[in-house]
Amino acid sequence: MEHNYYDTFIAAAEDTKATAGVIPKPGKKGPSVAEVQFELLNERAFGRTQEDVLFLTWLRRNHDEGALADDEIAELRRQFYSKGQPCLRASPLTKTHGWGVAFDGEGKAALISMDSPEYDEYLARADLKQLKAMRSKRA
Repeated sequence: MEHNYYDTFIAAAEDTKATAGVIPKPGKKGPSVAEVQFELLNERAFGRTQEDVLFLTWLRRNHDEGALADDEIAELRRQFYSKGQPCLRASPLTKTHGWGVAFDGEGKAALISMDSPEYDEYLARADLKQLKAMRSKRA
């Protein structure tokens, strides 16, 4: 089962308190999910798929990536996707940190700050599937 979006824009959650994209702060016990996802998406705009970001976030928070062989990483990825995973609509970046996520036709993702002109442009694009991030609280 594939977990990627194509030609899609995920807008920030309706109930976010952010008014602009906020760079996440480190967690108390190591890098936070938001921090790792921000690094992955920010360092390579339209360079990684949602599947890449979700798996690499989990891998970096739970394993010493440099100590693993390629076949071990491939097996961990297979195991990771053997069960359901929350998508970037549930990411703290889109729920609370003021970021949207744009996906191109190849499923590669980029962060778009909600205070940028590009954010409004992505919201207005009829050629993209428009989604909202999940709310932090029930309506």
